Amino acid sequence: MAVLPIRIWGETVLHTPAAPVTVFDDKLRTLVADMFETMDAAPGVGLAAPQVGVAQRLFVYGWSDDEAAEYRGVAINPVLWLSPVLAEEPDEEAEQEGCLSFPGERFPLKRADQAILAAVDLDGEPFEIRAKGWLARIFQHEYDHLDGTLYIDRLYPPYDADAAKVARKRGWGKPGRSWLPGMDRLEG
Repeated sequence: MAVLPIRIWGETVLHTPAAPVTVFDDKLRTLVADMFETMDAAPGVGLAAPQVGVAQRLFVYGWSDDEAAEYRGVAINPVLWLSPVLAEEPDEEAEQEGCLSFPGERFPLKRADQAILAAVDLDGEPFEIRAKGWLARIFQHEYDHLDGTLYIDRLYPPYDADAAKVARKRGWGKPGRSWLPGMDRLEG
C-alpha cells in the first residue's frame, strides 16, 4: 500500500465528471487500499478517486459516530438519493466542512440531513446504506467529487468570497498542485 498525492482545487480531474468503474481487478483493489491509507494519513473521513488523480466513480469513507458505531467502506459506481435541503443559513459550527483537495480550510455548507447510498463493493456486489447526519454529509461530499464538484463550489456569500481569497493567496485554482499526507506541511 502507498500514500498517494492528493490533488488540490484547480486540477482538471477534480472538475470533470468521473467515468464508471468497469473493471474489478487487482489494480482496483490496490487503488482502494491506497486510497484508505491516504485518507487515514491525511487524516480525513472520505476520499474520492478524482482526488488522487483517478477519474473513476468510487470513493472510500471511514468515520465513527458518538455512539462508537464505525462506518468504513468503499462505494463504487454509487447512486445517491437525498432528503430535501432546508432553505436556511448553515450553522457556522455544526455544518462546517473541510476537503482534502482544499486543505486546511473549513466553511459552513447546508446539506441534506438524510441520504440513501446505493453502490457496489470491490466484488461487484450491490449494497445500500441509509444515512443521516454526518454520515449523510460525508456521502454527499464524496459523491459531489465524482460529478466534478467540490464543496467550495457550493458555498454561498460570504463564504464563497472567503474561499476564493484563500485560493488566490495560496496560488490554487490551476493544474499541477498536490500534497502528500504525512510528508507535506500545509502552510497558511
